[in-house]
Amino acid sequence: MELRERVVGWRKQNAVTRIDKPSRIQRARRLGYKAKQGIIVVRMRVGTGGMRKQRPTGGRRPKHLGVTRIKADDNMKTVADRRAAERYPNMKVLGSYFIYKDGKHYWFEVILADPQHPRIAQDKELTNRISHTA
Repeated sequence: MELRERVVGWRKQNAVTRIDKPSRIQRARRLGYKAKQGIIVVRMRVGTGGMRKQRPTGGRRPKHLGVTRIKADDNMKTVADRRAAERYPNMKVLGSYFIYKDGKHYWFEVILADPQHPRIAQDKELTNRISHTA
């Protein structure tokens, strides 16, 4: 099935959706994904827009509105990572990657690992990754 057709279903799902396996497997493996217990993949939907500061209602010259030079600090990927980490407090974010963007939303897949899980604690490579990302 083509990606654009899949996205139609994604729009109806929750903003945070746990999925069985990553859609970009090579990218996920580079970030530390392994098909084992203690690792999950989450599809995050982040809304576009809303990055501009609202203009104040009172009258003043543009320089003093406090609007002109204000930019968003975080890009959408960082927002997706942070929201996934908030949703799963016992997990550590290994990494994330872009999947799709339309006029209203961005979609990212975020890979999370549970540092307390015995299978993860035994894995030297993963424990190194988790300690470096934190």
